[in-house]
Amino acid sequence: MLTIADPAPDFTLPGIYRDKASDYRLRDKRGRWLVLFFYPNDFSFVCPTEVKGFSRLTPAFHSQGADILGVSVDSIDSHRAWIQEIGGVDY
Repeated sequence: MLTIADPAPDFTLPGIYRDKASDYRLRDKRGRWLVLFFYPNDFSFVCPTEVKGFSRLTPAFHSQGADILGVSVDSIDSHRAWIQEIGGVDY
């Protein structure tokens, strides 16, 4: 079991950024702050506000040395369609 200040276990997951699908690895973010947030699924009525809020604040996070990764159970195709529907995200 992990506790506060324990390093998170490495993972590799498929994702999409600026319409390009690729694998994202936790180890690629070592040495930087990381905002890792989870949401239930694309096209959910409860998530667009938070997802777009993180996107709007991406420059502020980057200026502080932090990257953002959003995680849900949906497919790359679903992510791509949803990102287009909500007007894009910057992470």
